Amino acid sequence: MIKEIVRDTFFLAQKSEPADKEDMQVIQDLLDTIKANSQRCVGMAANMIGVRKTILVALIGNKYLIMVNPRIIDRSSQFYEIEEGCLSLSGQRKAKRYKTVTVEFLDRNFKRKKQIFKDFEAQIIQHEIDHFSGMII
Repeated sequence: MIKEIVRDTFFLAQKSEPADKEDMQVIQDLLDTIKANSQRCVGMAANMIGVRKTILVALIGNKYLIMVNPRIIDRSSQFYEIEEGCLSLSGQRKAKRYKTVTVEFLDRNFKRKKQIFKDFEAQIIQHEIDHFSGMII
């Protein structure tokens, strides 16, 4: 189901909790909502649709990648500063992003995965993972 985008910074600033198999509907809601906003959004964290769980969806290549309980386990020493926008906020804000990140996560079937992301894909994932800790860019 397509959900409304949360713009309440008090809610967005709260930390998310780990997800489990009971949260399968949240995964589908995230997919439906990001697809409905595909013209202006390439990544979405569950708190953006009102659920404080560590689930994100990111457009990687031409497919949506679902990450449940993702965590960055390694990152490059190279980083850059950039201005980013967020569907939940107006305007743009400065952010520090690492060029390469290695992420461990569960896929939509709750199978453990590990993947390396670079450049813009790494930026998307870092932005969405920041949402889990209540960081608002």
